[in-house]
Amino acid sequence: MLTAGGAGLVLAGLADPFRAGPARAAVTTADLVVYGATSGGLAAAITMRRLGRTAVVVEPTSHVGGLSTAGLGATDTGVQASIGGLAAEFYRRVYVKYHGGTPTPTSPLRMTFEPHVAADVFADLLAEAGVPVVVGARLAGLGRTGNRITELRTEDGSIYRGGVFVDATYEGDLLAMAGVGFTVGRESNDTYGETINGVQSRNTHQFAYPVDPYVTAGSPSSGLLPGISATPLAPQGTGDDRIQAYCFRMCLTQASNRIPFGRPAGYDPIRYELLLRHIQAGYAGPYFTTHSVGGGKTDSNNNGAVSTDHIGFNYAYPTASWAARESIIAEHRSYQQGLMWFLANDPRLPASVRDSTARWGLPVDEFTSTGGWPPLLYIREARRMVSAYVMTEHDCRGRVRAADSVGLASYTMDSHNCQRVVVDGRVRNEGDVQIGVPAPYPVSYRAIVPHQAQCANLLVPVCLSASHIAYGSIRMEPVFMILGQAAATAASLALTGNLAVQAVSVSALQGRLRQDGAVLDWGPTGEVILDNAAASGITRAGTWLRSTGVGGYYGPDYEHDGNVGKGVNRLRFRPTLPASGSWTVQLRWTANSNRATNVPVDIAYSGGVATRTVDQRQSGGQWVPLGTYPFTAGTEGSVLIRTEDTDGHVVADAVRFVRA
Repeated sequence: MLTAGGAGLVLAGLADPFRAGPARAAVTTADLVVYGATSGGLAAAITMRRLGRTAVVVEPTSHVGGLSTAGLGATDTGVQASIGGLAAEFYRRVYVKYHGGTPTPTSPLRMTFEPHVAADVFADLLAEAGVPVVVGARLAGLGRTGNRITELRTEDGSIYRGGVFVDATYEGDLLAMAGVGFTVGRESNDTYGETINGVQSRNTHQFAYPVDPYVTAGSPSSGLLPGISATPLAPQGTGDDRIQAYCFRMCLTQASNRIPFGRPAGYDPIRYELLLRHIQAGYAGPYFTTHSVGGGKTDSNNNGAVSTDHIGFNYAYPTASWAARESIIAEHRSYQQGLMWFLANDPRLPASVRDSTARWGLPVDEFTSTGGWPPLLYIREARRMVSAYVMTEHDCRGRVRAADSVGLASYTMDSHNCQRVVVDGRVRNEGDVQIGVPAPYPVSYRAIVPHQAQCANLLVPVCLSASHIAYGSIRMEPVFMILGQAAATAASLALTGNLAVQAVSVSALQGRLRQDGAVLDWGPTGEVILDNAAASGITRAGTWLRSTGVGGYYGPDYEHDGNVGKGVNRLRFRPTLPASGSWTVQLRWTANSNRATNVPVDIAYSGGVATRTVDQRQSGGQWVPLGTYPFTAGTEGSVLIRTEDTDGHVVADAVRFVRA
């Protein structure tokens, strides 16, 4: 039972569900106390309430929903079919917000969305579950008995007591205060026998033209430009304490009532001298991404050698005090706001750069309390717990598979750049890695619980135990929700059996997770992919053109109808399925503003044909589910892409069948 010793708890579903009252409860007691209102923390609390127990979420900032509601609306997903449980429900509810109706287990997942839509979905889930959320409550201390946490104490003097605790922060503040082992930075390749950890000097998000690193070009005595390290580049694979760069995920619009980019206080053009020199050398952009998320808005992220990532200015953040963190956040905000002002206004830039940037601005209906600017810095990586199982590159590549799976991850092993250095008299970025994984892989339960001797009633679904490069694949918002659900389910089982979280029966945990829709396994026969470039299994009518013009395609290229031959141009995928049974059909395409919004797709299955309509201006570069149907083994089933009456280019890229 949730009890409170006074007024001030914020109950989701009230008129202002995420605002703390002027007076807080002196003591709040719940079965589960979640520190951090990230997507993973909210998933944990909602799950606990659905399991019939009490939960409270304590958030140190004023923001609820983490990056999912702070601008990261173009979700990094990997394989959509590996997303199950509450995470999948969240994205189905997002779809319904845009398309109407009632979410069902077969509703499509929508992975792109405006920030306020994600906030509305979380508000609905919290209200339905009756989860109290307290904001502006920074952790100040802990109560412990032996190896168990008994209570959290926040700076305002409030106390939160519970049977089990979850650290769902991006920083890992609770686990650190509880004495749980952690690391910050990059391990060497030798630490876990990896190949892409540590220092990685590669060519992605790299300077395309030579750029001089010195304040006065050609004069080393003038000193290095801001953000360039004077330390020589270490050998490939060397470990260090550097972390990948942070930025704000801007939500931009070209609406007529947009908020123009303002010149921040303390603006100094020297910060952008590297970008200016790169442009003057011939670089023509892009300077930031403009991924469409709906409503005429974007999720805008780093893109290129000098962009929104503030490389090298976040090293102290993971373990810093709140005052120091606020200073680091302010530095990032000032840098990025200045970047946008520079691109839109600096007279030394070509008019085309200034004009194209100035067409964008901040939307008036997002982040209204912060003037349209995102309220949360994207903490891509901070502390990482070190527990009995460390997720590594070997897990990501499928070379080892944890038997105690509590969810799947499937995104690329991804690290943004970690530093700028001087190599042969030119500036060079270091640290960016983008290497795909062959298939979804399990995340170990042991990776979200600490060593029992350190803490017996804490779960960590966000700052979990993983090497730097493995964390780069796992650290995606859907996975945080998946692991948050697993953490709460384990917490409930621990309370039922009066057990340490490390002693929870994995089979019982997995059984309950599967009952609640989680996807825990991905076998070798779990999928069949047929690409447009395959030597067999593809039949075409009319004329189809091969292209690589828009990224996100599967295989070597994709095909399109040239926006002609409507009704004549057709392309059919006919895969060879290894077994009879239910298969989920997924389609992939590359999205662009010239694509058709009404592409008819016929799925021929055992006993019938289902027609779905897809919008190819959205959800590009993803596996988009079209439903689950019965098929017989062999080549009887098919997916036909038609073009009649379509309102733009129709793309045929690849189809994927996943065993249900």
